[in-house]
Amino acid sequence: MAISFFFILLLLCSFKNTYGFRPETATIETMNLHTHTLQTTSLLPSTVCKSSRKGMKERSSIPIVNKHGPCWGLSQDKANLVPSHAEVLRQDQARADLIHSMLSSNSLEKTSLQENPGISIGTGKYQVGIGFGRSNTKLSLVFDTASQLTWTQCQPCSGYCYDQNEPIFNPLKSSSYASVWCPSATCNQISSEGIQKGCSSSSTCIYGVEYSNTTFSVGFLARETISLTSSDVFRGFLFGCGQQNRFPNGGGAAGVLGLGRGWFSIVSQTSNKYHKVFSYCLPSSDESAGYLKFGDGNLPSSIKFTPMSKSFEGTNYYGLDIVDIGVGGERLSIDRSVFSTSGTVIDSASLITRLPPAAYARVRRSFVAKMTNYPTAPAFENLGTCYDFRGNSTVVMPSITLYFDGGVEMPIDARGILYINKISQACLAFAKNHEDDDVMIVGNFQQKGYEVVYDDANGRVGFAAGSC
Repeated sequence: MAISFFFILLLLCSFKNTYGFRPETATIETMNLHTHTLQTTSLLPSTVCKSSRKGMKERSSIPIVNKHGPCWGLSQDKANLVPSHAEVLRQDQARADLIHSMLSSNSLEKTSLQENPGISIGTGKYQVGIGFGRSNTKLSLVFDTASQLTWTQCQPCSGYCYDQNEPIFNPLKSSSYASVWCPSATCNQISSEGIQKGCSSSSTCIYGVEYSNTTFSVGFLARETISLTSSDVFRGFLFGCGQQNRFPNGGGAAGVLGLGRGWFSIVSQTSNKYHKVFSYCLPSSDESAGYLKFGDGNLPSSIKFTPMSKSFEGTNYYGLDIVDIGVGGERLSIDRSVFSTSGTVIDSASLITRLPPAAYARVRRSFVAKMTNYPTAPAFENLGTCYDFRGNSTVVMPSITLYFDGGVEMPIDARGILYINKISQACLAFAKNHEDDDVMIVGNFQQKGYEVVYDDANGRVGFAAGSC
């Protein structure tokens, strides 16, 4: 794939007759401190979208929609087929495998951006709408805290464009679009950030990002006006205008919104206004929408901050220091070296939380001891602790809590504990890493219902429960 990807880059470098070379063109639930009780029917997917205004009162809030849920407001003829649960978990495993490979403690690249390629985009489950150009053309983008470059497909698609939900962006119709030329300091920054760089025969700067063997974007680095909300407009935003793109797991998204660390990240490009602070809340149920916000205004009063781990400075990732895990109200007193050996990152596009083998064994043992009222079920993909809830009108399960440095506790939302393939196969939504030094990943399934605040300027991440 590396050879063919490089070949695509060379092909784009040879194109002349495109805009890229033109200057300035245009439930029900009850709980106590130790258990959750859910109606069994509430574990199944809903077909009704319930609007929620939680967290959406601020003008700077952008709705987050789960492309697999009923709030995905596309007509049926344009909606992508929802992948099976098995496909979703395989996509998530591919992302985890690449994160582990890139952040291996045996790799010299752990603290270097220069040598890191892109990573699998995972399931691409959550999307936001961003306006492009002065006309504020709305495009759906997968938001990703491990990617820094924002890109979207662009006409005329000199190479290949996949089917997306909205019309493909046309820079020729945008008076605010401007090419980036090479040589220039901005174009040279691409390779400094670990992104593949090229120059056309007409001196237009070309970028290339590769997420996996089947997911990539190659196109022109450009500047454009983007609108996050009606009052949050940024001119001269650097983004990738993709000409050769493949995004099979994107759910029809036009591209990616890069929220990771790095020079090209939207977090860095808007730092003068938002001070490198953003937050999101993923809804606890797929029948409602969440939100993405920028800036440190109107943060929940209940928010608790934990310091970012210094182990991941110089990477695209936001690291945390986890110190223990609790099940059913009991801290497991897992040796801190188990977590410090692996390190921990929090990720918006990973689904299932990945635990070090020793931590997973302790969590599983404690969870199983508290679920003896239910018959076990076969393992499902990489989820090895499953139950059969047929014949039960309610399900009682133990609570699970993550403990972070600084005394911060994160009780997992009830719907972030079990992954439901079907009522007869409901599985503990935590997976075991292969090696002790594979990085622990806090996935979005366990972030449900929390406003998660990333404050990169002050080196901290915050959690506020019940925010959406």
